[in-house]
Parts: sequence; structure tokens; C-alpha cells
Amino acid sequence: MPRPGIRPGTAAAALAFALVLIPGAAVTAYGDDNPTAQPTPSAPMKIDASDPDLELPEGATLAAPKVLDIVSVTDSSTSKTATASDGEERHQESNSTVTYALQADVLFAKNSATLSPTAASRIKAIASDIAAKKVTTPIRVFGFTDNLGSYEHGKVLSKKRADAVYKILSTALGSSSTTGYSFQVRGYSEDYPIADNSTEAGRRQNRRVEITFTPAS
Repeated sequence: MPRPGIRPGTAAAALAFALVLIPGAAVTAYGDDNPTAQPTPSAPMKIDASDPDLELPEGATLAAPKVLDIVSVTDSSTSKTATASDGEERHQESNSTVTYALQADVLFAKNSATLSPTAASRIKAIASDIAAKKVTTPIRVFGFTDNLGSYEHGKVLSKKRADAVYKILSTALGSSSTTGYSFQVRGYSEDYPIADNSTEAGRRQNRRVEITFTPAS
């Protein structure tokens, strides 16, 4: 459905649509205090706000343009009946960072921070990727929950789950290299959702543990 106020079928309309929707499509843990922080753009595309093809509602203005750093996003599933949107494992790679988002329902039982028997192999595969990319900067292991239950309970559970993933990851990396690694391990409860918490499908995606790192340049 066309976005209100923008005439379909024009290049300006497509650009305006992208500017509005894309920034909210990928919420990723990048920074220490703000997991959704993104790199500062160096050369945003210039947009003529007076272009009549934009047909902005009266009084509306364009948000400040920015260049997104995302290169590719891939969803995968180990289940033959699941679809990519189930997001059992989400791999996001940009010019500066790599993020693996592991669905908590695959790693843990409900309301638990004990890893499933198959979880270790997934985490060890990520450790192999980290070692291959010769990562030297801190590796971030962040836990997130949906909005069910209390915020404080989610805070504790998301941190315990991040800790569980960190232990497997750090052990695997320790055995693969003599180079020391540093980690940031945190739990954010229901903060920074990547999907709609009003549906179970969305809540499933929000229950996740993200592993983010910066490959060596």
C-alpha cells in the first residue's frame, strides 16, 4: 500500500519511502550505552524537500538523511517447516560490524537460561567465524526478551541467557587461539525490540541473544 502523501510510481516516492522505512528495519546492538546506535554517515544523499513529487502533508518535513551501513541480512532456520521470517538465526553484516541474532526459543527452554543440547554447536560456529575474521575489539553478547512478564524479570533472564552464551563462546575462542578476547555481556529485557510485541511471531523474534563484533580491517 502506498505511503500516505507520496505519489506512487516516481523515483522521489521510492526514495522517500526508503528513507522512512529502512532505518527502523534493523535494530542492532552496536554500542555500550545505546545498543541501537549506528555509525555516523559520511555522505548522505541530498534530497530536495520542495520537490512536488514528494507531496508531503502540510506542515510535514523530512527527517535528516543518513546512509545506512547495512550490507546484508540473512535469516535461517534449522526446521524444514519453518520459514525465513521465523528468524531462528539472523546474520547481519555491514561495512563495520557483524551481528548474529540467535532466537532464544531455539537456545533455551521457556523462561530458562539453560542452553539446549544443540545450542553449543551454533555458538561454536560463530566462534569459528570470529577467529577467522581475526577480531580484536570487544565482542558484545546482549540478551533481549519480549514484553511479557515484568521488566525486571526480563532484565535478569536476558542477562543470564547472555552469560550462558558468553561462557560457550569464550571457551570456544580460548581453545581456537592464543590471542585474548574481551567481551561486553549485558541483558536489556524488553528494550530494543526488532519485531512487533503484539503478536507471538514478533515476540519470538524479540526473545534473542545477539553476538556482535567488528572484523579486523
